[in-house]
Amino acid sequence: MSNFKQIFESRYTWIEGFMRNVRRYANRVAMIESETEKTWTYSQLNADVNRLCNALKGDGMRRGDTVMLQMVNRPEFAFAYVACHKMQSVCCPVSYRISTGELAYNIDDSKPFAIIVCESKLESVLEAIKLANHTPKRIIVASDKELPYATRYNDYVSGVSDAEYIPETEYNIFDETCRLYTSGTTGRPKGVAMTSINEVLSAHDVMIHFPMSYKDVTINTTPWFHRGGLHCAGPCPTFYAGASLVIMGKFDSRTALKLVQKYKITFLVGVPTVLEELADEQMRQGYDLTTLKGIVTMGSPLERSACIRYQKVLTPNIFNGYGTTETFWNTFLRPFDLPENAGTAGASCVDDDVRVVKVYEDRKAEPEDLAATDGTEVGEVIICSPAKSPYLYHNKPEETEKKYYKGFIYTNDLATWDENQFITIVGRKDDMIISSGENIYPTEIEAVLNTHPGVKDCIVTSVPDKVRGQMVTAYIVRNDMALTPEALDEFCKESDQIANFKRPRYYRFTEQIPFNATGKKLHVKIKETAEADLKNGLLYRV
Repeated sequence: MSNFKQIFESRYTWIEGFMRNVRRYANRVAMIESETEKTWTYSQLNADVNRLCNALKGDGMRRGDTVMLQMVNRPEFAFAYVACHKMQSVCCPVSYRISTGELAYNIDDSKPFAIIVCESKLESVLEAIKLANHTPKRIIVASDKELPYATRYNDYVSGVSDAEYIPETEYNIFDETCRLYTSGTTGRPKGVAMTSINEVLSAHDVMIHFPMSYKDVTINTTPWFHRGGLHCAGPCPTFYAGASLVIMGKFDSRTALKLVQKYKITFLVGVPTVLEELADEQMRQGYDLTTLKGIVTMGSPLERSACIRYQKVLTPNIFNGYGTTETFWNTFLRPFDLPENAGTAGASCVDDDVRVVKVYEDRKAEPEDLAATDGTEVGEVIICSPAKSPYLYHNKPEETEKKYYKGFIYTNDLATWDENQFITIVGRKDDMIISSGENIYPTEIEAVLNTHPGVKDCIVTSVPDKVRGQMVTAYIVRNDMALTPEALDEFCKESDQIANFKRPRYYRFTEQIPFNATGKKLHVKIKETAEADLKNGLLYRV
């Protein structure tokens, strides 16, 4: 048995899977950069990865060091991701939308040996380094321009050998290979320290649930610094399966649909707001999307009406995943679950145990203290994901202990579940509105408002009220500029999907809604806005 253990732990790694594909699919297309139309076969991709490995090794980087990435989806990101696996180091992508202060925090937390950055973010990286205590040895910029204080990527790897990189020690499935920072809407981000086996089993999860194979062509419009970007039809599963990855640096709905048609893409991934833009564009242009085996959305709830619309306009093959940075996706809704279960986040994935437990004000519910499977009782979602979660935050033992309990992560997400354990997300604990002693969940109000033909999108929050405690408040992005608050109020009164006490009493029309990098509506931010708007007399009372 010891022989099996040794072979399993050293050979069942993500990089071993990638190298198998380099050998057996050497001349197959691994990656396409859509902007330049440049392609890489698996052999060519491996050669570029080796150049980066050997350049970093010559610079002094060693096993266990960290490479931080701050860039849009682009080839250099993919090179660095694979190179870190080869070098037994840690790939640490961070959001390109965070402030310099937040980036400085990440730099001090992860202490990267090098930072690879795109040109547009170089200035903020340099400012962050000034604020941080740690200084990376090397700053590498993906740009054709000569820029101060940084080495151009092409110069860094120019003339470097593409000979196969030889690791310092034997690979191990428990080596940390990737560190992603949570996109949490409050508090400091936490580094989720994923191991090679977490990444292997995340890839397997995608290959099982899509399913995905070497014959597929994928595009993920989500930023790769997000787990749903990296691990859902991004570099992790696509290269592990031997499939082809189409890179799109900046999302544009028309361009994305043209790429589906041009490259015969089989799986497209994006948050619900992306799907909405794709549907609008498809209604105008009518591209050939017949090669699509699936459009996969995750990151925020997919409302029932939107799901059914996308099935009609884009493809019947709509998928929806729910999960966390810590656990990847853990419930999955597939086309054969529709339309009966449209609006839910699906049921547990093959290797996951997802439950809805009761909510108490003074303590956590035990994992066995379940909410009723009646689609009505609201509880907290908890997740046991032994395959895809490291059960660890980098440098944060107290946060690790706080978040995990008896093998489950307590998500702070509120949901109902039915007799088949299909889960419907209704909000977060800290987003819940209490009005006249009644619990109201913003997402259920948003789902009703979004069925009005004059509403393009909306976000619901609350403002303080002396009588009720909190008053439901809705911000509306209009499809129809003639839409009025009175019309929306009448719509809510007539709807059989919303109780009268839950209907919004304040409205404001807006041009856009705040989202975080992973497509979640920022209820925390809009609540601050609403309170200021109330004081300034900008809310309309119905």
